[in-house]
Amino acid sequence: MDIKTSKWQCRKRLVHLVIGLISFPGLVWFNRMQIKGMDILAKLPRQRVLFVSNHQTYFSEVITFLHIFSAVKWKYRKRLGLPFYLLAPFLNVNYVAAAETMKKNFLSRLFLLAGGITVKRAWRAEGAEKIHGLDASDSRKIHRALEENWVINFPQGTTTPYVPGRKGTARIMKQMQPIVIPVVIDGFSKAFNKTGLKMKRWGTNITITFKDPLNYDPESSQEELMQLVMDAIEQSPRFHPKNKH
Repeated sequence: MDIKTSKWQCRKRLVHLVIGLISFPGLVWFNRMQIKGMDILAKLPRQRVLFVSNHQTYFSEVITFLHIFSAVKWKYRKRLGLPFYLLAPFLNVNYVAAAETMKKNFLSRLFLLAGGITVKRAWRAEGAEKIHGLDASDSRKIHRALEENWVINFPQGTTTPYVPGRKGTARIMKQMQPIVIPVVIDGFSKAFNKTGLKMKRWGTNITITFKDPLNYDPESSQEELMQLVMDAIEQSPRFHPKNKH
């Protein structure tokens, strides 16, 4: 390991420790967290794994995933336990985030050091459409990260539920053919504010479900792959409350 890599890992380890200690009480002590599928994580390789999840806040889900990945490294399989795992966290993880979001304040910029991959989203800050999907440089950043790490991605690119997923996820699946782990989360928008850094309500049930690896054919069309992903993370139209009978 060269000096540059060693310094980067020390910096990343420190960020995990600080953010982990700040967030742990709100996740575990002041709310009721239930985690399913931690045993699935323990069987995964250390690279070329893509997590696809629904999204309710800007940061709290990613922070929770970092907690869980580190806890699994420390052999926890049902819950987080006490956060001793923050002394030696799981560092082989990146997450995809909108560049505009990560430039908003000091905390968001600090959180980038925990493994953020910034991309240009398909909308402007005021909500107007600008581009469609990821540009080539953004795709390359995600591909490089997948070669060595786990990558967390939110296909919808927004905290609004049940909106269509963006096809950048399908392109990654076709080009990189990673192991794809669907994740379904709930309760974060009730417990935390939009940034996910302040609590709105105590005693909320927070659930995180890691599902078995997605069985998919990389030769399928982007539309077919996205349908598969959106069904797996329970965000396709058939899961919308108004369509349930």
